Amino acid sequence: MHQGNHRDHEGAKKLFELTKDVKVAMLTTADQSGTLNSRPMWNNEIDENGDIWFFTKLHSPKTAEISRDNQVNLAYSDPSSQTYVSIAGKAEVIRDQKLIDEKWQESLKTWFPNGKNDPEVGLIRIHPEQGEYWDSPSSTMVHLYGYVKASLTGESPKTETKKVNLA
Repeated sequence: MHQGNHRDHEGAKKLFELTKDVKVAMLTTADQSGTLNSRPMWNNEIDENGDIWFFTKLHSPKTAEISRDNQVNLAYSDPSSQTYVSIAGKAEVIRDQKLIDEKWQESLKTWFPNGKNDPEVGLIRIHPEQGEYWDSPSSTMVHLYGYVKASLTGESPKTETKKVNLA
């Protein structure tokens, strides 16, 4: 496990690599009473600075929650490869047409039928502060062997887990 307040570059690289093929992340925010709310978000982009970007409607419950409390969590899950990632960070809602134009994908018309020039189109930028991943071998035979071995020896199946400082 990483110690201290310095960014773990190798851990961050592995963590972001694990998320790249996961199409949907669950974004969790807190409402005014502190109740946690999660919703699926199409996994759009992680930029060269490690910031994570999503498209959003500017006037929505999630953007209101982010404006009140910008601490968020992203959960990525790919059971087929036994990959699980959690990322905590600070979010901000941005309305910048140049960035929207740069990041726009035609598939977004499903959620934004009026296109990228719709005044309701915005971006959420999440600056990750901490992450954690669980990465297991994905072969069914490897899993079967691991669970049989665990039941015979009392040892847990091998899963790589690591907390990563992203700040």
